[in-house]
Amino acid sequence: MTDLRVTVDGRELEATWTDDAPETRAALEDALPVAGDAIRWGEELYFDLALDAPPENASAAVPEGAIAYWPAGKKLCLFWGETPASEDGEPRAAAPVTVVARIDETVALADLEGGARVRLERTEG
Repeated sequence: MTDLRVTVDGRELEATWTDDAPETRAALEDALPVAGDAIRWGEELYFDLALDAPPENASAAVPEGAIAYWPAGKKLCLFWGETPASEDGEPRAAAPVTVVARIDETVALADLEGGARVRLERTEG
């Protein structure tokens, strides 16, 4: 079951919440819908988003499709592949981030060029 719709440069993606960061998830859910003009860093997009949430189970290595919050930088990040910080091909943030959700299918992001407008909102139903 998907709980979250992510729109990246007109591409609609479905995402599912994770259970590893309940405080951060609650803060993001309360803020929805959110959107921003993202900056690209390898196969990661991030945009400004101030949430009142501490690091929870934070890690630099993240799964493909991770939607994560970086409390220190006040950024929401989407990962779909390697970044300049990656080791052995895994997605990796520049600093530890808190994963709150995962995009179910990241193929639509493969040909993304440059930054993009990103929007996250609840799914209906």
